[in-house]
Amino acid sequence: MRFKLVFTFTVFCILSCQKQKESTTPLLDYLPKNASLIIKVNNLTNLKSEFKNNEFLKPLTSTKNYENILGRTKALQFVQSDTSGILAFTEIDSLNSEFIYVSDKPLSFINPDKDESPTIESVSFEGRSYKRYEIEHSTFFSIELDRQIILGSSLNLLDDIIDNINNTEIDPILNSLFETSNIDKSASVFLNLEQSNWMDEYVFKKDTTIQFSGFADWITFDIEPSQDFLQLNGISIAKDSTKNLLSLFKNTRPAIGNLGAKMPANTDAFISFSFDNYDVFAQNQKDYLEAAFKRDSVFNTVEEIGVLFIENKKAVILSTYGAENITRYLEDKSSNNAIYMGRETFELVSNKFLYEYFNPLLKEFKANYYTILENTFIFSEELEVLQGVIRDNSSGSTFDKSMLYESAHKVLADESSIVFMANAKGMADILKMHCTKELLNDFNKTEASNYIFAGQIVADANFYHTTLLIQKKYKEKERNTISALFRVELDSDLATNPQFVKNHRTNKKEIVVQDMDNNLYLISTKGKILWKKQLKGKIQGKVSQVDLYKNGRLQLAFTTGNEFLILDRNGKEVAPFNMNFPGGNLNELAVFDYEGKRNYRFVITQGSKVYMYNSKGKIVRGFKYTDTGSPVLAAPKHIKSGNKDYLVFMLENGELKIMNRVGNTRVKVSEKIEFSSNNTYLYKNNFIVTDKKGTLYSIDTKGNVSKTKLNYSEDHGLDATSRTLVSNNENILSIKGKKVTLDLGVYTHPVIFYVHDKIYISVTDIQSQKVYLFDSNAVAIQNFPVFGYSMIDLDDIDNDRKIEFVCKDQENALVLYKIN
Repeated sequence: MRFKLVFTFTVFCILSCQKQKESTTPLLDYLPKNASLIIKVNNLTNLKSEFKNNEFLKPLTSTKNYENILGRTKALQFVQSDTSGILAFTEIDSLNSEFIYVSDKPLSFINPDKDESPTIESVSFEGRSYKRYEIEHSTFFSIELDRQIILGSSLNLLDDIIDNINNTEIDPILNSLFETSNIDKSASVFLNLEQSNWMDEYVFKKDTTIQFSGFADWITFDIEPSQDFLQLNGISIAKDSTKNLLSLFKNTRPAIGNLGAKMPANTDAFISFSFDNYDVFAQNQKDYLEAAFKRDSVFNTVEEIGVLFIENKKAVILSTYGAENITRYLEDKSSNNAIYMGRETFELVSNKFLYEYFNPLLKEFKANYYTILENTFIFSEELEVLQGVIRDNSSGSTFDKSMLYESAHKVLADESSIVFMANAKGMADILKMHCTKELLNDFNKTEASNYIFAGQIVADANFYHTTLLIQKKYKEKERNTISALFRVELDSDLATNPQFVKNHRTNKKEIVVQDMDNNLYLISTKGKILWKKQLKGKIQGKVSQVDLYKNGRLQLAFTTGNEFLILDRNGKEVAPFNMNFPGGNLNELAVFDYEGKRNYRFVITQGSKVYMYNSKGKIVRGFKYTDTGSPVLAAPKHIKSGNKDYLVFMLENGELKIMNRVGNTRVKVSEKIEFSSNNTYLYKNNFIVTDKKGTLYSIDTKGNVSKTKLNYSEDHGLDATSRTLVSNNENILSIKGKKVTLDLGVYTHPVIFYVHDKIYISVTDIQSQKVYLFDSNAVAIQNFPVFGYSMIDLDDIDNDRKIEFVCKDQENALVLYKIN
């Protein structure tokens, strides 16, 4: 796409500015013919110091492009001058250029090291006497006139300039740009895009259609570098007599863009085009393309066009002030539609119309899918990208809340005709698409990951205000924005809720989940399916992790309906833990580690039968409670209070059995309870459980029972830690006695998470697919609820002190979110 020229030009300016360590004040009569790059230096010493200390530009001095383009000007590093001057480049052929440097006297060489001192000799050429300099394998020449000193890379070039002093016709645009440049800045750059073929060779791939020429006629920048900041402010000129991209915005007014509020927060790069009158743009487009077509009025309400780059994929956004005509137009091109997170998505049978209407701004983009957010149309080549846009809009994790947007927005004007922003990945992706491999390699040698990149074009009466910005990132202020890191579709619908497990090699978390075909998946933190294993049945409850061999290597332990399995890191069964239980009907696996020394007890309950295995897969003979006399309702729990262990069994006949390690009764509970679907917890040193009528039972270690009538419905939820009690009934959530009224819905049981010394409580409305998250004070976490189809698992999966959570995303997929 032609608009990527702006990005590429940013990088070229970086290179050329580093090269521009050497410039002065101009006498335009001394310019060589067809000079393409001219640098007016107001103070050479200051400019060299500023660039020497710029952290982003330092690595570029050792790159191949720097050597090719500016290596011959290396000697100017040793020139000292406090007077003004100009450094100019002119094209010799498609691969070579020459330079001249003109300065008012006096001019001297710095000799910080004798080894770096130039070799100087006198030479004659065409009847004139010159000095020849050799320094660091670089050769150049100089001659002194009445008031000026001219340095150059070629005797022919210097001779030609002297012969034509006062006879060279100066471009009036260049003359005007010189006059308007800021003398308070160290330097100003003037780029003649019509004479930039030699730069194209160094910047762009041979098969790209992008060139510097065709964007504008002239661009000028005042340079303002600092240690961690480089800002180029200036103007671009596009003459009416030439065909330039900027002429598309002639006679239009810049507008305030609002696409940031619709773009995902993880956008790597974007560029937007704005205009106040589509009809004027369409006429400019017709002139630019030299076409005879007549546009219909389908898109005449479009005010802004945005192109997004997200993880090497693209999306296009059209912002309008009226959607009716476009909606009807797209309906005729749509074949299928689906609902995602409450938004309708459409598949298009015709996908090239955006190029036809917005050429040359949009190229090589296939609009295969689209959705509508208010008066904004979002198009994507892949459905997954569109779903990501919807997901981030639903969670409020949009680009206008990102550090990249906020940092750039402080510098750029509110209104623009063209604006772009990019992080290091976005810049690298664009360079990879359109620029030479050498330029990409040069870019990668910088500390680009620590910087943001931005630019802006603002149309004015007869010119275009132009800004380019490279700025070091600063620490992002604390916020609770939520962004979707990835979404993974499985082969069939999910049968279990996704949960985190630890990767013992990286100390980070991964995801396990099972689908309806009984396939168990292990998924990395990047969304890659590491393996898939076919099981014979559905996993009961959650997967546990154990270290059977006490060597730090973790295994996955669980039960299905009729199996007890332990799998290693690669999904292979660990013998002898591949046990079958005829008749099935197993509960969730219980794993006890009494002393925390990895001497595991695996407890399996099947009806009234209790099987306890040790770490070698042998039955623990000392455990006596092998038959409960009544079916066990859920996995037994190991609760430690003080220095005592309690094994808790909830039985179908209403008995609550609290046993010791060997299976003898430790606490006798005489009262029978009609258990709810909630488990037993230790809260304030008492065992708590609820019944189907919503009564809370509290049992002390002597078996004394106290009851509190909560008047909850049968499907109420409960979770607790030793000091925090959470419950929910219908749409009322209670956290440590503080009540929160949620929207009417169907809610999962609450779950308590403890991460980085902070408690989080989550519930999910499975009717409206909303995930809620609160802190221990019943205060909602910012930007919740977000879309989700199940209970969540929450943790810091990559050890960056930021929280992630995973949940179902529709029936056949899962999504991982990050709270920034």
